[in-house]
Amino acid sequence: MKKRIVLILLVAINIVACKEDKIEDPSPSFVSEEGERLSGGEVTITDQSVNAFGLQAPALSGEQSLLFFVGNSLFTQNWVTAPASTTARDGLGPLFNSRACSGCHPKDGRSMPPQFEGDVSHGLLLRLSIPGFDTYGGPLDEPTYGGQLQPQSILGVMNEGQFSVLYTENTGTYPDGATYSLRVPFYSIKQLNYGEMSSSVLVSPRVGQQVYGLGLLEALTEKTILEYADESDVNNDGVSGKPNYVWDFINGKQALGRFGWKANQPSLKQQAAGAFVGDMGITSSLFNNENCPSGVNCDTIKNGGRPEIEEDNLNNVTLYLQTLAVPARRNWENQTVLKGKDLFFKAGCETCHRAIMKTSDHPISVLSNQTIRPYTDLLLHDMGTGLADNRPDYLANGNEWRTPPLWGIGLLQTVNGHTNLLHDGRARTFEEAILWHGGEAEKSKNNFKSLSKIERNAVITFLESL
Repeated sequence: MKKRIVLILLVAINIVACKEDKIEDPSPSFVSEEGERLSGGEVTITDQSVNAFGLQAPALSGEQSLLFFVGNSLFTQNWVTAPASTTARDGLGPLFNSRACSGCHPKDGRSMPPQFEGDVSHGLLLRLSIPGFDTYGGPLDEPTYGGQLQPQSILGVMNEGQFSVLYTENTGTYPDGATYSLRVPFYSIKQLNYGEMSSSVLVSPRVGQQVYGLGLLEALTEKTILEYADESDVNNDGVSGKPNYVWDFINGKQALGRFGWKANQPSLKQQAAGAFVGDMGITSSLFNNENCPSGVNCDTIKNGGRPEIEEDNLNNVTLYLQTLAVPARRNWENQTVLKGKDLFFKAGCETCHRAIMKTSDHPISVLSNQTIRPYTDLLLHDMGTGLADNRPDYLANGNEWRTPPLWGIGLLQTVNGHTNLLHDGRARTFEEAILWHGGEAEKSKNNFKSLSKIERNAVITFLESL
């Protein structure tokens, strides 16, 4: 009996000791960085609702706040054909892709591609060009249809044509045996109303990206961005990072590109003006020629004046884009999130998706000297043949894309109701987007694939926290 009591006591002591050992030797823990939650520094808001992408930066002046709402109105409301009583928003077309900026950037977020053959576009357009370069070193427009296909038109004018997308599934297997499937898009252009396109036409599908935080990216100095460039891969890590230099129509010279899928715009004002004329047929002080296919005389079609968007209103839209705040991180102290972040860095993803930068001086003071976490380097990278559009854009070749910022992407489902990613929205999930990476990102992709399922899920959880 005494032996049984002693044995029971020894077992009890061992159980307690094991519990104490577990407490004294916990699994490795991760610690968040100071300020990690504030992706946009002081230009961060904590809203997690469907409106999270569309709120103004804190601490704007009274006048800036007023102009923000004017810019918001011009960005979200439909433009109409001329002449109209709403003279500040008339002049749509004669050909266009969308009636409003928000048509391609719903709730200041990301648009969707067509989801099946015959589905209408939800904010995806087709850029067009032929081999060669224009006077400024940019893409050379397709001779008949210009720089992009425009499937809509005003009354009395034929649209340029239509396009559709057909998807096939490409399956694959992880080293641990788990399977995945990637959606491969095939585009077809049909019902052309102004003749055949050039046989050498280059086509690049593009979805509208989310537009918050752009003012902070504009406030980064060229020197800061070039610090991450390594075009000749001097450090031999397989990642080059190449700046795109484009034509600055405001200042009449070459400048560093930082906006757009191929970093083909140097400033938000030029980006906005280019979208107005390209997507809606709205002329401005920067781009005063209508989009007209060969054989159509736009001078005979009523317009909303020359230019159709007044300079003050173009500046208001620019200010709106500059001062949209960045959503704060969620669950940034969660251990799974922090483990996923650690794995993200170890896989080499941060080599292109740079976590931390600091802005410099900007005319809008709240954007100045902010520590931000955009997860981009704003440089071009060769992403492999799987994602290639084979269409040059200034210095960007057909395989190269600008690293898109990742801040805020965890709220895409909440705001826009989907998680379609990459330049044409082909990736339906964060996982698919990673698996499409190739070229300079091939090694990082393979590092991700080699992780266990639990570890891969932790990386996804981290991305969902951004």
